[in-house]
Amino acid sequence: MLSYQHGFHAGNFADLHKHLLQVGLLSSLNKKAKPWSYLETHSGRAMYELADDQSQKTGEYREGIARLWQAGSQDPLIQAYLEQVRNVNSGDELTRYPGSPSIAAGMARENDRIALMELHPTEVEALRGVFRRDDRVAVHHRDGYEGVSALLPPDPRRGLVLIDPAYEVKEEYEQVGRFLRKAQRLWPVGMFAIWYPLLAANRWQGMIKSVVDAVDGAVLRSELRVAHEDCGRMYGSGMLIVNPPWQLDKSLERAMPQLAAALGLSADAVSLQWLREPV
Repeated sequence: MLSYQHGFHAGNFADLHKHLLQVGLLSSLNKKAKPWSYLETHSGRAMYELADDQSQKTGEYREGIARLWQAGSQDPLIQAYLEQVRNVNSGDELTRYPGSPSIAAGMARENDRIALMELHPTEVEALRGVFRRDDRVAVHHRDGYEGVSALLPPDPRRGLVLIDPAYEVKEEYEQVGRFLRKAQRLWPVGMFAIWYPLLAANRWQGMIKSVVDAVDGAVLRSELRVAHEDCGRMYGSGMLIVNPPWQLDKSLERAMPQLAAALGLSADAVSLQWLREPV
């Protein structure tokens, strides 16, 4: 939706969860020399200044990336994620947070390709500014579902689609399932990562069923809960991974409890479940 701007929420617990999994997925692609494609339906502005008015108004990053930045970790996946955050900051001071497009570009190699969709006019101009001199990145001012569908199957043929809508209206939950049905038919070997918010209305439950019904292949679910479901706000973050790479589940089993601990949460704040196991 055109009213949503991610700057108010950059670096919060949901970003940490989403971007940790994104780093895990891209790291798996980087294990092979063959190039990959990365596509994103709702890209945002790619880089966020934590001192600006939006970040300071909510202060959500203070309970998210600021905690993890201070705590650090010995876990390889968390370290790889923090490396991407350090790469956009100077020294030990945390002043900027990279959105998913910047993380993808930070992990991309010379022959990898990135296609970013963004419909918000202010956000897309900021996005273009970040990648103006990066020939690996194409920025599209268009609807995310339409734009990504038009580019499938991509070249290179291996890769990842990140689907990260704002879910401001209930129809967005329904759009995800419809998009996945079409997208996986066009690109059956692609990986798809879908973020969703945990809210009391529980609309995400129907969306999860629609995704599992829409796709062939394995589906892995990861969730992080930071509050009770009756708290009156978003109480957690969820990720669905379609066609997850080998050993991603093992990496998350190690990393997610450590992420929860860094955020001051107990180990039962995280869950990991195969909704359809690999064959």
